[in-house]
This record gives sequence, C-alpha cells and structure tokens, in this order.
Amino acid sequence: MQKSEVMDLFPELITIGETMVLFEAAADGPLQYIHQFNKKCGGAESNVAIGVTRLGHSAGFISQVGDEEFGKFVISSIRGEGVDTSRVKINEDFSTGLYIKETLREGSNQVYYYRKGSAASQMKKEELDWEYLRQAKVIHLTGITPFLSDSCEELIYAVAEFAKENNILLSFDPNIRYKLMSDKPDAKDIVLKIAKLADLVMPGIDEAEYLLGTRDYNEIAQYFLNAGVSKIAIKNGDIGTYYDSKEDEAGFIPSIKVDRVVDPIGAGDGFAAGLLSGLLEGKSLKEAVTMGSTIGAMVVTVKGDVEGLPRREALENFHRKSVDVLR
Repeated sequence: MQKSEVMDLFPELITIGETMVLFEAAADGPLQYIHQFNKKCGGAESNVAIGVTRLGHSAGFISQVGDEEFGKFVISSIRGEGVDTSRVKINEDFSTGLYIKETLREGSNQVYYYRKGSAASQMKKEELDWEYLRQAKVIHLTGITPFLSDSCEELIYAVAEFAKENNILLSFDPNIRYKLMSDKPDAKDIVLKIAKLADLVMPGIDEAEYLLGTRDYNEIAQYFLNAGVSKIAIKNGDIGTYYDSKEDEAGFIPSIKVDRVVDPIGAGDGFAAGLLSGLLEGKSLKEAVTMGSTIGAMVVTVKGDVEGLPRREALENFHRKSVDVLR
C-alpha cells in the first residue's frame, strides 16, 4: 500500500459528534418576520475537521445522520471539504438534527436547536471502528456529544480512555451548551471527567468559571495540569488566550483586533482547528495558540460557521498583515 493510500485510510485527526442541517435567516431581525432561509450544515466537530483539512491536514468525521435528503446533504457537504466521512452511519430509524440561526443584528445571533432524538444521538461505542481511531495522531472531542444521549456519553468516555491507552493526543473543547445540559444535574462532573482524560483542553473563560468557579488563568491552568492534562489554552474572547503546559511553557497571546465582527459563531472551532494544525506540524504551544487565535479572528469577519475558515495561503497573508498585532 502506498503512503498516500495509508493517509487516505487513516486521517491524522478524527472528530466525533453531531452535524446538523442549518437554516440561516436570509435577513436580520426576529424569526417571526423572516420568510427566507439559506440551507447549510454545521456542527462543532465537523467545523474543526473542515478547518484542519483546509490547512492541508487529513481529517475524519464519525457520526450518524438520517436516511433522508438532509442526511445526504450533511455527508456530501462535509465530504466535499475533503473530510473522510466513511465512518458516518446512515440511520434508517431516526432523523438528522436541525438548527436555525437568527441574526437580530450584525454580530448578534441566537440559535434554536431541534435535535432531540436525532440520528447522531443514537451513536454507540459498540459500533465504532476502533482500528480506524487507533491510527489517528489526534482525536478531538467536545462537551456537546456526551449530552446527546446516555449512549453518546458512554461512547465519549470509551473514546477518551482508548486515546489515553493508545498514546493518541486527545483534544477536548468543553463547548458548553447550557440548554443541552439543563436536565443533567451532574453536568459539570461529566465535562470535568472528560477534560481530565484529555491531553489538551481549550475552555473559554466563561466555561472555566462555570466549571471551576474562578476566572483566574493560573488557577484554572493549575487545576487541569494537576489533574493530568498536559496542555491548556484558555480563550478570553477579544482579549486574548492564556496558555500553559507541563513543559512550563506559559504565556498570553493578545487577540487580533478586527474592524468589524460579522458573525461570532464558529470562532472557537476555528481556534481549535488552528491550534491542532499547529501541533500536528510540530509547532510550540505558543506558535500553535497564535495560529488558532489568528484563525479565530478571521472567522468572525465572515458570516457563517465554516465560510471564514481559511486555507493556508489566506492564513499566511492574514498573518503578514497582522504581524504588528501579534508581536
């Protein structure tokens, strides 16, 4: 088997989660007065997979979709971005999840989910292709998937343990969805349990405060590092990102200032894609965080979840223009 064929069969990065069909309001204002929508698809995990693929890396996505036109649309959209969708299962008994994005005004969005009992919520650890996962350099998980169902929660724990046992870098973005977690009294414990199994954790500052009751960068970092995490990046919106590691590589990267925030949704996924791509390329944590921060800034200037995720040339051009900010 040729090297290129091995790369095709076994991606460098694999993500697991739910991608839904997105209906994005075609105009600003309350949905009550909106009559036209643009059909897209989106999900935190597939956004990251698309992001690293655009930067020249190979990625695979594991999920389930319904056996209907929406499911076909999700698969074709993600596959069209170069992501391996061979492990996306078509479920004949359940439907693909949906969500609707409302833009009240530029830069201010509200999202409504219709995902309960979706095809992706039926994922089970027994159905995973463990050999496929074993070949990955990075497995990326979020705090969304374990709250889709009890079986999804079991699956995420199993994958996290598997990554640790097989020395695969496990990346975890809490990506907290309060509505999704509302009926789970032990929601914090679930997120923290997964985070402690990870090698890399990338919470937002608000998420860290929810989980740990503090906004102190050092306290947050030390909690996770003492729990077994080797690298952490704490995102603080347009202020910057604090990073730390067991290798004593700690610092703060100020956020790149953009002239206009068009759509903030997807910035965290762009950050994750940049950070993970940097680590795959052997960059230092500081360099990888800088790469993630740059992509996060690029994403918010474009409407849509994945539309602002850059290819390598666009990233390099943007970085050159922003070098004074990053100094």
